[in-house]
This record gives sequence, C-alpha cells and structure tokens, in this order.
Amino acid sequence: MAEATRKDPRLDTMLTNVFGIDRKGSIANNTCVSCKGEALEFTDDTSQKEYTISGLCQKCQDGVFGGSDA
Repeated sequence: MAEATRKDPRLDTMLTNVFGIDRKGSIANNTCVSCKGEALEFTDDTSQKEYTISGLCQKCQDGVFGGSDA
C-alpha cells in the first residue's frame, strides 16, 4: 500500500474538489483519483513516486505527462 505525500490541507481540499475523491484515501486504497481504476503497476520508481504525489495511475500519468501510450 502506497502512502500519500503530505500537502497543505488547502491543496488537498482543492484536489478533492477537482477529482471528486480524496487523494489520500484513494492512494491508501491503491486507486486512481482520475479514472478510479486500480493503481498497482508503474513503469518505474519515478512513476510510483508521482502516484504518491498526484494519485494518478500509470495510464493517467501517461495521458497527463506523455508516455508510450499517450
């Protein structure tokens, strides 16, 4: 189980409003804040770390940041 990075509570509130789901809870449950799917497999350590920051699964990270499937 991944652990969410700490953020200013105002930022967490804003992210919850944007995605409609709590980032910390989503990460604790290994789900994506964007697509609500499982977030268990990542291409590398950087992507795994990004998940703890944003709550985005690999597919959604690739869509946002660009990737092999983007």
